[in-house]
Amino acid sequence: MNGFSKILVIVDPTAKEHPALERARWLAEKTHASVELFICHYDQNLAVGQFFDAVALEKARASIAQTNLKRLKKLAQPFESRGIDISVDVAWDRPLHEGIIRKVAEARPDVVLKDTHYHHLIRRSLFSNTDWNLIRACPVPLMLVKPASQAAVKTIIAAVDPVHDRDKPADLDHDIITTAQKLAAIANGELHVVHAFDPAPAYVVSVDALSFPIAEPIREVMQGLKMRHTKALDALLAGYAISKDRIHLGEGGTREVLMASIDDLHADVVVMGAVARGALKRMLLGSTAELLLDHVPCDLLIIKPEPTKRRVRVTKKNKRRRSKA
Repeated sequence: MNGFSKILVIVDPTAKEHPALERARWLAEKTHASVELFICHYDQNLAVGQFFDAVALEKARASIAQTNLKRLKKLAQPFESRGIDISVDVAWDRPLHEGIIRKVAEARPDVVLKDTHYHHLIRRSLFSNTDWNLIRACPVPLMLVKPASQAAVKTIIAAVDPVHDRDKPADLDHDIITTAQKLAAIANGELHVVHAFDPAPAYVVSVDALSFPIAEPIREVMQGLKMRHTKALDALLAGYAISKDRIHLGEGGTREVLMASIDDLHADVVVMGAVARGALKRMLLGSTAELLLDHVPCDLLIIKPEPTKRRVRVTKKNKRRRSKA
């Protein structure tokens, strides 16, 4: 991320509250960035013409677009009153995450902001979820804003993986840290770096190899594992001016360590990476960001590896019908 000069905010037309708007307004005031509000809408009842003739169908869609434009213009007023460069756009497109990705390819923002909320297990298990798909596919940094988020940001956590246990490219950790540093500088806040190492797999392997637990060899394995992660973390952070008291190496699973760190540090934003995977691996494993999404009380800023930041080509399939102001 080179900076925050253009912010794209995804607006849910059915929501009564829009925490992502508050976060966007705060960020725009701090950085003088322009902001665009976007609604992607689709109604299955208006997708086929069996109940409407072509003219009536077009009028119905145009009416929805105008309603959404009016809604966005009203939401834009507080930005205008503060002198923020603000624009609005609506589209008729599906599925929702693909419509958003097409908008990102067109608008080329520096960051996308979107409200997020708890996703019921059944929906997570059986249906495609927009937030999950955006974590995997959004080609620019994605900030998922929680309903309880504070308007201002004070504490930022950069979640890194310097030993690349989760198949993350080495450069991704540097992107995470530099992005978190920029956000901390904008907020005049505190930056903390958190890395978790889980000794459980090494313990299982060592016990299995010995066929019965022996305290001293297992202790040596654990010490060696911790030393490996400590050296990797030190090497990663060697070029950054981050004080030792803000570098945290936690023992345990990534989700558990991050959750504890968020609670202890009262974090407002966690900056972390996400790597696209094949469908089967994604189904079996998920990413750390996906596992955390429903559990953390603070915002998540998701960074993707550099190669995925190429501009997404807008295909003719599901071509959008748009209105813009």
